[in-house]
Amino acid sequence: MSPAEMGRLVSVASSLGVRKVKLTGGEPLIRDDILEIVARISPIVREVSLTTNGSHLASMASALKFAGLNRVNVSLHSLNRDRYARLCGVDCVEEIRAGIKAAIEAALNPVKVNMVVFKDENEEEIELMMEFCAKAGAVLQLIEYETDREASNGCYFAKRYCSLKPLEEMLAQRAVSTSFNELHRRRKYRIGANGGYVTVEVVRPMHNTEFCSNCTRIRMSSDGRLKPCLLDPSGEVDVLTPLRNGASDRELRELFVRAAENRRPYWR
Repeated sequence: MSPAEMGRLVSVASSLGVRKVKLTGGEPLIRDDILEIVARISPIVREVSLTTNGSHLASMASALKFAGLNRVNVSLHSLNRDRYARLCGVDCVEEIRAGIKAAIEAALNPVKVNMVVFKDENEEEIELMMEFCAKAGAVLQLIEYETDREASNGCYFAKRYCSLKPLEEMLAQRAVSTSFNELHRRRKYRIGANGGYVTVEVVRPMHNTEFCSNCTRIRMSSDGRLKPCLLDPSGEVDVLTPLRNGASDRELRELFVRAAENRRPYWR
């Protein structure tokens, strides 16, 4: 989709009550028109955020803020360079740390660090990551490794899946306070770490009916398909083809409504 097409579709979504947009990927910062995309959609909605691997963030944080970006999520699954390279295929931990620092300095707050937890791989680093985020001034978001129902019994998934339920119970005991993120009814724990405090959110979707029943997201793929659920393709609706064929705003709104009506809790 072009920036103009994205702007048109976000405008239609806004007319139906959508107030927040998150740019994800792939990696959104490798698009050479990402600043134009942010600048087009930021006046339309209350908040524009972005999820990035952070490798290009240090040089772009200020420009993104100026274009209208409100906040950023940075994926960082390990602070150990060798482990990160093994998990992600590239050694760029130092670049990511610099990107997090630049994002905080550019006031892209709250800066959230996304850490997917893998069994026998990086779970031992959770405490270290909490200390890192406390010192940096970032929120730590611990994310359960997820797959669809069909693959959930597979050998590969079983080797890497780490349930975050016991961890969440431990965080609840340590927390000086607990609050909720409306989306997915996720709990946020305020934890003492590194001589200060860090907010830790736990994203635990697997077999979690509360997570699905409190999901209000709708996703749009890069080829213009609305996805009411990340894991269930049956409810997808194509909006880009009608837009390119001259659909009116009213017709596009009807497609958004159809996609919303297709929403079904995946884990139930």
